[in-house]
Amino acid sequence: MAIVSLRNSASSLVLFSRRLFSPELKAQCFYHIKVVDHYENPRNVGTLDKNSKNVGTGLVGAPACGDVMKLQIQVDENGKIVDAKFKTFGCGSAIASSSLATEWVKGKSVDEALKIRNIDIAKELCLPPVKLHCSMLAEDAIKAALSDYRIKQQVKK
Repeated sequence: MAIVSLRNSASSLVLFSRRLFSPELKAQCFYHIKVVDHYENPRNVGTLDKNSKNVGTGLVGAPACGDVMKLQIQVDENGKIVDAKFKTFGCGSAIASSSLATEWVKGKSVDEALKIRNIDIAKELCLPPVKLHCSMLAEDAIKAALSDYRIKQQVKK
């Protein structure tokens, strides 16, 4: 009788521990579908000729999380951004933010591109507060690329 009771207790303990440590009970975090889309199908990945006078390059990073973003713009003679490329090392939100940023700057003038704000990127991608630094990096990368382009234009004159 004592052996049967021990077996029942042991099987109850195993069942209890399986319920506690079951994979189904793990907390799950999901990215918004827009972030997943830009992560799985990033737009404008690549590089432009950084030595070209009509290409601006912005390289920014966030030491706290390790994200690094390089964004490049190509501007025509009328001041319109005709191409943009990026390379990002970071999480899905960082990749999505830089991908979206390249889409948004294309076709804009240099002055219009300066008006793109991290809040707009974050809203479009539905980023949670913990990922807002990714949209801030994208804004900083745009500004850095535009600044590099403007410096090259001043040297050219």
